[in-house]
Amino acid sequence: MTEKLLLYGGALQQAGAVRMKGEQRATQSDFMEMEKQRGISISSTVMSFEYNDLCVNILDTPGHQDFSEDTYRALAAADNAVMLLDAAKGLEPQTRKLFEVTRMRNLPLFTFVNKMDRPALDPSEIMDQIEQEFGLETYPIVWPIGDGERFKGVLDRMDNVVHLFGKGDRKSKAEVETVPMSDLETLKARIDDQELFDKLMEDIEILDELIAPLDMDRVIAGDQSPLFFGSAMTNFGVQLFLDKFCNMGVKPLGRLAKVVEEGKGKKGAQSKLDQDDEPNDLVNPDFGEFTGFVFKTQANLDPKHRDRLAYIRIVSGAFQKGMKVGHSRSKPGKKFNLAQAQTLFGSDRESVEVAYPGDVIGINNPGDFAIGDTLYTGNQKVAFPGIPSFSPEIFAYIRNPNPSSYKSFTKGIDQLLAEGAVQALRQRNDDGGGPLILAAVGQLQFEVVQARLKGEYNVDSDLEPIGYTLARWAEGGWDAVDKADADGKLFGIMIVQDRWGRPVLLFRNDWKATGVAEEEKYLELKPWSKPPMFE
Repeated sequence: MTEKLLLYGGALQQAGAVRMKGEQRATQSDFMEMEKQRGISISSTVMSFEYNDLCVNILDTPGHQDFSEDTYRALAAADNAVMLLDAAKGLEPQTRKLFEVTRMRNLPLFTFVNKMDRPALDPSEIMDQIEQEFGLETYPIVWPIGDGERFKGVLDRMDNVVHLFGKGDRKSKAEVETVPMSDLETLKARIDDQELFDKLMEDIEILDELIAPLDMDRVIAGDQSPLFFGSAMTNFGVQLFLDKFCNMGVKPLGRLAKVVEEGKGKKGAQSKLDQDDEPNDLVNPDFGEFTGFVFKTQANLDPKHRDRLAYIRIVSGAFQKGMKVGHSRSKPGKKFNLAQAQTLFGSDRESVEVAYPGDVIGINNPGDFAIGDTLYTGNQKVAFPGIPSFSPEIFAYIRNPNPSSYKSFTKGIDQLLAEGAVQALRQRNDDGGGPLILAAVGQLQFEVVQARLKGEYNVDSDLEPIGYTLARWAEGGWDAVDKADADGKLFGIMIVQDRWGRPVLLFRNDWKATGVAEEEKYLELKPWSKPPMFE
């Protein structure tokens, strides 16, 4: 679907395929070797293009539930979300997991039901699934006429025009014939299926009478989802969706942040805010200074140069090449020179001298910038809310079997952890010399880490699984953990610390975690944790 949006947006001359066959080209968004081999996305990708005087940034996220954290980080930079469903399968387990992540961001959600040229569920059944499972009302912007071998096209309910389906070259734009609903005789002849024509007439009447009207305020609030049908593989319905989305989607909005006057020298300490303060300052796109936040870091986009990039979502002001910025976790007065930046298109990059709110740019990352950091100009220190980490479900010690590759192994692990490929935990008071525990949502994350260590850093690794299934952050702090431990309440529970030195408890099952949380409320157990906004 991403490739076809790029095709119709004019960013590609020829669309690729997720799984390559014969002469098909690889997708622009899946450029890692492991992505090409497995035919899945394992990392979010940024692609920007101009369409109808608009700048469109696509943040293509992994569809596999093992990478839901990466999806959430990408959603932190997004203004809208698109949920892609398989017309034959409806809601799948990974869809449910990713929807929960999307709902946490309260984004407008557009739904595209794909593969209508194959046997599909009844569209009303798909609408019912979404409403019953997610409590989300849908409004069909387009409505399908048949499916599989009898798929005839879609009705654009907004313009009252039928777009007729025709199979064409999958690599290039489809030629689409349209018939207005006012010309029923022509439409009936072109559909050439009395049963489907009659059903279309019946469906139109039912939709007009029973479906609540489109309410853009509810769409923006995430309570109603515009619904589309089509076939991305055959390029049908993609341009229709893109045109409607560009008209209906939310433009860049302001974001809440912590803002405080930045002092210098000894008075600089006064600019440090309490970590528990809620962000209550609205930073709009027309805010007088540049602000942006890091939502992703990536190493080795260019393996020949071993580069590292930080992906910045600009919130306000304008980026200008060579500007100096403050950094939310650095000491007051310290500035970083952004000597160059790139616009991103998968693994391809192009230098940019100016960028504006809503844009995503890549800047060189010498190791100072981490996911969730804020960059800003001016005399006010700004920090947008950090991007949370969620409870992992599998854990393993990772070890280097070859001492001679210590430096490469350490470098690889550090850079992959900075990207958020997995989470890292250590024993309490371990300053880095003890065994490292990797924590992930799913097994595939571990496989990615090991494959990238081998492919990008030429080092082997051994994993030793640990028998725990979930983590809880103890926001009550180490004193609360020590009290519970001394009282014998943490028997069979592993006590570790996260990268910030905060206490984390590992449980073998949800029953035990729920019991401890209810009985020892002073622990304040949480299934997620945000990084500190200031240091």
